Amino acid sequence: MQFLMEFKEDLYANFIEDHRWKYLVNGLGNTLIITLFAVIFGMLLGFLLAVIRATHDKTGKLRFLNLIAKIYLTVIRGTPVVVQLLIIYFVIFGSVDINKTLVAVLAFGLNSAAYVAEIVRSGIMSIDQGQFEAGASLGLNYPMTMIYIILPQAFKNILPALANEFIVLLKETSVADYIAIEDLTKGGDIIRSQTYEAFLPLIAVAVIYLVLVMFLTHLVSKLERRLAVNDKR
Repeated sequence: MQFLMEFKEDLYANFIEDHRWKYLVNGLGNTLIITLFAVIFGMLLGFLLAVIRATHDKTGKLRFLNLIAKIYLTVIRGTPVVVQLLIIYFVIFGSVDINKTLVAVLAFGLNSAAYVAEIVRSGIMSIDQGQFEAGASLGLNYPMTMIYIILPQAFKNILPALANEFIVLLKETSVADYIAIEDLTKGGDIIRSQTYEAFLPLIAVAVIYLVLVMFLTHLVSKLERRLAVNDKR
């Protein structure tokens, strides 16, 4: 009974008193906003990079753009996302008054794009060369063949991998508090700084992330099963 009483007091002190639970709710909202827009930006840029690299691999064209893409992928994939976030905020935009959330979206989007690009490129390269020939026989040029024939097939094949990249990105945003963004992790840290208790605030943050990841993983699993059923038809 004594343990339960102390636990209830800790719950009250950490979450109920002074409405401290709002730090977690507001932080969760910021985390989801950053993740959503970073995913959109990362997908768009990643698809563009993938098309450039796949076009070079298939046709030998776009050599200069392919070189830039390879340098970009090497740098982004070879450095920690937190370092990229700090460089973008303190170096690139150090003398500019810019919204921190926008900086986080840009940093995480640029990082995600590098991984999305390789996922999409592998999907494009997995499509049989005969599909390109079929497009040519229909009178389609290379860009039209890529848009109407290749990318739809590749997208279906890589959709689960892209969904998993979304899950990874969600967890990576936990370092956004390095630039003083009140994300979910920062919300737990604020509670800890006020109550001087680390256990419950950090456990609450971990549980929220775990629930989100489990939910998204469940959706990915359902998506994979549905795609598997469609392939059998």
